[in-house]
Amino acid sequence: MTAIVAVRYLLVSGGFALATRAVRPGLYRGRERQIRAEIGWSLLSAAIYGLPAGLVAWGWQARGWTRIYTEAGAYPLWYLPASLLLYLLAHDTWFYWAHRLMHRPRWFRLAHAVHHASRPPTAWAAMSFHPIEAISGAVVIPALVFVLPVHVAVLGLVLAIMTVMGVTNHMGWEMFPRAVVHSRAGAWLITASHHHLHHEHYRCNYGLYFRLWDRLCGTDRGLLAP
Repeated sequence: MTAIVAVRYLLVSGGFALATRAVRPGLYRGRERQIRAEIGWSLLSAAIYGLPAGLVAWGWQARGWTRIYTEAGAYPLWYLPASLLLYLLAHDTWFYWAHRLMHRPRWFRLAHAVHHASRPPTAWAAMSFHPIEAISGAVVIPALVFVLPVHVAVLGLVLAIMTVMGVTNHMGWEMFPRAVVHSRAGAWLITASHHHLHHEHYRCNYGLYFRLWDRLCGTDRGLLAP
């Protein structure tokens, strides 16, 4: 599972890094040392993420311990999109509060400073975490599969969304059209225009997928100027 997580990171981050080179040539110029550090920390994080993922795979296939299911009729069809939203909301909630904790001075110095060493971040920075922070992120989805029923395809979609949004939010430029980012839906979704401000100002825009908790807690600082 560690190898799968590592390859997934290299393919997705590498793909968007190549897209950045094509669309924004020179954006990452002079940051080779930073990128090497991001890749190194990210591969270490992949090793950590792979451990609970392997436990889930074993618990599902060998023991039947998880709530992962494959039968299409096991739950009503409406539960497929509902479970996707439940997983994303639960993950986003955990991430928001864990992220705010990581910005407390002690935790920031101990762990989160590694992630913020990427100034500004690149497409390679999505998993650039200190091991302590990697552990806090690695346990969420594996824990949920023991509690909330989820179709294996929906679980795969959750992991895909997590990976793609993690990378695109750190690219340093906005890949989504202005009409999307500044739409009604965009007002509640996190993209690079929102998360990049977090890397500039630190004490704002803590969310992962949605701006819900930032808005409720008064930590939403809006978007980068167009």
